Amino acid sequence: MRITGHSYIAELIGTFFFVLSIFASGGNPLVIGASLALVVFLIGKISGANVNPAISFAMFLNGTLNMRELIMYVVSQLVGGAGAYYAYKMVA
Repeated sequence: MRITGHSYIAELIGTFFFVLSIFASGGNPLVIGASLALVVFLIGKISGANVNPAISFAMFLNGTLNMRELIMYVVSQLVGGAGAYYAYKMVA
């Protein structure tokens, strides 16, 4: 998998929708599982569908990501998660 700017945008959008579905579902495990499966299906080939800084860090330790890519992935995921929180708060 080649990491480009599209990978970071995909991580941001994927994390946004995944976290938003967690908030909107109230923690329903079926919804969480289905939304994660959908996100992995949609962005898996673009970015690897980490959508979690812990997974990105594990990939860094494994040698799949370098330090720059790790930082960009984590920033994208944190921005996506924070955006989902604020979007949920605006409508809830």
